[in-house]
Amino acid sequence: MIINRRELLKKTAWGGVGLSLTPNFNHLFGKTSPVADGYPHRFIFIRKSNGNLPSQFGLPSFSEDEAKKHKEKESFELDLSKHELPDWLKSLDQYKENMTILHGISMCVSGGGHYSYSGCMGAFKAGRNILSNIKRATIDFELAKLFPSPFGHVEMSLAVPHGRDHRTGIVSGYSAPAAKQRNYCYADPMTAYDELFKSVTNPEAVESDNALLDYLREKESQRLGGLNGSELLKINNQVDSLEAIQGRNTKVMALGDRINKHLPKLDPVHAAGGPNATLLQKQEAFTDIIIGSLAAGLTNVVTYTIDDLGTKITSLPENTEKTNIHAVGHGGGDPTGRAYYMRNVIKTHHMKQVHTLVTQLKSIPEGKGTMFDNTTIIYMPETGAGHHSPDTEAPMILMSGKNSRLDLAGRYIRLPFHGTEGHKTLSNWYTTLLNAYGNPIDHYGDLDLTMQRKRLPQTGAIKRFLA
Repeated sequence: MIINRRELLKKTAWGGVGLSLTPNFNHLFGKTSPVADGYPHRFIFIRKSNGNLPSQFGLPSFSEDEAKKHKEKESFELDLSKHELPDWLKSLDQYKENMTILHGISMCVSGGGHYSYSGCMGAFKAGRNILSNIKRATIDFELAKLFPSPFGHVEMSLAVPHGRDHRTGIVSGYSAPAAKQRNYCYADPMTAYDELFKSVTNPEAVESDNALLDYLREKESQRLGGLNGSELLKINNQVDSLEAIQGRNTKVMALGDRINKHLPKLDPVHAAGGPNATLLQKQEAFTDIIIGSLAAGLTNVVTYTIDDLGTKITSLPENTEKTNIHAVGHGGGDPTGRAYYMRNVIKTHHMKQVHTLVTQLKSIPEGKGTMFDNTTIIYMPETGAGHHSPDTEAPMILMSGKNSRLDLAGRYIRLPFHGTEGHKTLSNWYTTLLNAYGNPIDHYGDLDLTMQRKRLPQTGAIKRFLA
């Protein structure tokens, strides 16, 4: 039942503090609406750290001419069904028809270095991750608007800030609902499980939303001192947002049977934030939660930071020297070196999670096909082609179902290199996604300075990818 405004302000201990949830947190409270064909399209963005070395995205079955073009970064295209995948990608060999190995998209608009923060999702330079640097809603939030759901956009993260062993609970995320606003995310599998599925696992907690509201209280209570006219308006906005939470919970409760059907099972090792869980156990648990939340209809867009430079990889069985991701980044690109080997190890484990996502979504019936038919997975580096960039290219792996509105599945595609005629930037790529799925925006994201200086066209979607 919706609480009366005056009653809520009386009963809420923090009402007098003037906690403002809007506009900063309106994005949390998604509204459901019908989709034209009856089934929404779903997106899973998987962000990884340390860049992607282009040499590791080449195919071992290249002809001499193709290998030369790849090395010299010339544009060309191949049919993956006629080629062998690199070892780290072979777990997805059975799904070549759904795969795209995409080269040539540059990330200069978001910048390289150790981190891109919100920039790689919003096609802007985020600098040191301060709110004033967030220029716009990130691509995942824009897509979530096109396919609404009770939770809207869901963000999960295994990023670990410098000096920390691990993070738990609800923490600041990298995605953004609007300019100068930052999303929240789930930092451990058990928190994500508890918050997303509590309508089934803990119905008594649904009305309170304690963990989320505690987070909002902590982040927003610092914004207000004494109350004046504008602060009272913020109080009013607070009530609106709390009522929106209750509305969302009502919609979630209506999905009870569907949620129960797709409820993931978490290993007890994840209890209390999972301090003893290995990295692989955490990745597997987050994968199960992503599948469950999509299948249950809680969200249609997930962004998952699968690692960052602080994420511990000491529990990987191949990591016999107990190195870390940062050291791997500084190890160079020597194919005979340990760092090069560890880069492939890390990606191999990532691809095992992608394999699980594809396999499980293909096993869930939807309409005349499966859930995967209406899903796109984008595995991307947050910083380009290496540890300290270069951001002139950012190799990606895409997995897309047969109802994709993009025409690129089953192919190895290398686009023209940065600063040359026909080159496409991260902004072009995100414009393409939006145009394909219902937002006819002329151009999303910042412009590339090199392309501008050379007076090369760089706005709009990548027309060849639009089905």
